[in-house]
Amino acid sequence: MAYAYLLIAIVAEVIATSSLKAADGFTRIGPSLLVVAGYGVAFYCLSLTLRTIPIGITYAIWSGLGIVLVSLVGWLVYHQRLDAPAIVGMALIVSGVLVLNLFSKAGAH
Repeated sequence: MAYAYLLIAIVAEVIATSSLKAADGFTRIGPSLLVVAGYGVAFYCLSLTLRTIPIGITYAIWSGLGIVLVSLVGWLVYHQRLDAPAIVGMALIVSGVLVLNLFSKAGAH
């Protein structure tokens, strides 16, 4: 169940972060509400995740997937370019999270 909470936290954080641009400095009410609600759900679910999964592993997954997903939202929704170094960097982030989870004893719980 902890990984389900983590997935919900990541999706909520990506929605909140992606809505920050649309909130335009919190001058637009709809996106601003999404930001506040998204971060609220994200941090609540993250706190539930930390009951079971070590903080280092949780944060590696949270931040790694968050970076990649927010970058993809920026590309798809806001038409922001992802050049080759950005894609390579994101691949390295994902690789690092996988190595940490699959091979490190720090991930044992």
